[in-house]
Amino acid sequence: MTYRETLDFLYAQLPMFHRIGPAAFKKDLTNTLALCEHLGNPHLKFRSVHVGGTNGKGSVSHMLAAVCQSAGLKTGLYISPHYKDFRERIKVNGRYISRRDVIAFVQNNREAIERIQPSFFELCVAMAFDHFARAQVDIAVIEVGLGGRLDSTNVITPLLSVITNISYDHMNMLGDTLPLIAYEKAGIIKPGVPVVIGETHPESAPVFLKKAAETGSEIVFADQHFEVEAAHASEFSTTYHVSKNRQTFLEDLEVEAAGPFQSRNLVTLLQTTELLHRALPEIDRNALSSGLKNLRTLTRFIGRWQVIGRNPTILCDSAHNEAGIKTVFEHIARQSPPRLHIVTGFVNDKEVDKVLAYFPQSARYYFAKANIPRGLEATILQEKAAGWGLKGKAYTSVRNALRAAKRVARPDDLIVVTGSIFVVAEVLPSPRNRPL
Repeated sequence: MTYRETLDFLYAQLPMFHRIGPAAFKKDLTNTLALCEHLGNPHLKFRSVHVGGTNGKGSVSHMLAAVCQSAGLKTGLYISPHYKDFRERIKVNGRYISRRDVIAFVQNNREAIERIQPSFFELCVAMAFDHFARAQVDIAVIEVGLGGRLDSTNVITPLLSVITNISYDHMNMLGDTLPLIAYEKAGIIKPGVPVVIGETHPESAPVFLKKAAETGSEIVFADQHFEVEAAHASEFSTTYHVSKNRQTFLEDLEVEAAGPFQSRNLVTLLQTTELLHRALPEIDRNALSSGLKNLRTLTRFIGRWQVIGRNPTILCDSAHNEAGIKTVFEHIARQSPPRLHIVTGFVNDKEVDKVLAYFPQSARYYFAKANIPRGLEATILQEKAAGWGLKGKAYTSVRNALRAAKRVARPDDLIVVTGSIFVVAEVLPSPRNRPL
């Protein structure tokens, strides 16, 4: 099989959440456990940190991987979904899994794949675990795909569990209240394994405390100990002053990432590294500073508050739920761009009306459908948006929508591409892999 044939096999024959939605989500760990057993239980052969939450889990996972790399640890990183290249999902020290390793995994395990009939995500998780075990990583950072309790990644027993925050998303699968969503997220808390909760929320905190008590797990709420204040920000990085328990902890901590979310993510990351230091003393303040300063370089962190064009400025961000979108546009409003152009699209199982409520009426809109079966038709989105006073045209593709925005925008205007990871993916430049 060629690499292209291998990807075609994966995409065409296996249920894939980002293509078909909830039908691909299996509320059962049986397939993952069966695949792992077939592979010799690779998930038992390396240490790990498990990162879940509604927003920020991808950012925190990348931050932690960068810190671990800077500490001299051979670091695996599993994330989902990918933007441009399937191999983004599985990295060791920032390097993508090779094409030949993807091909070999499918070829060598095809009989088991056809027998077990896993979902696309289940297979990706098993491939990542196998790759990390073969690479003999010192630590693997494993991002939860969806929820937590029944997510395919939840077969690991990590050194530490991390839950960034709780807000409304995937309610058709996780529940329509914050306590119900928190219950699903809390499923990654393991017996005797410490857990970091990024944000204290009155509706979710009791759920986490109850679960931690049941499992005998130490629980720490990061925002009750750490505070960060942005001292300087550019489009590429932000420098923070960090306090712990109201005492100066670090001054001028530079993070190679920008945007309004990263202060919250940094608080979670700081508490995570402090607890992880107990098991891995290499993870110290020097590793923290060096890793965060070189975040994008070390991990190829993309798609979050990323500037991809100038004159006019073109900003991409993968916010896709109420909390994320609200934060994006509150931050942009404070910047007061001369004119704002928004290229946006959503998946068709999203409760779009709840998200559209946070979009500014003063912007000019360019509605588009992401090139996936789950994409919401641009004309339907245009109609829904009109009900919220959002005016604009529908386009046949995300790229055409962006081209239209660029034709109209003045050099000092701001174009924002947001609403879905899959919308953002279509306009991002392809990341360059390191030589094999």
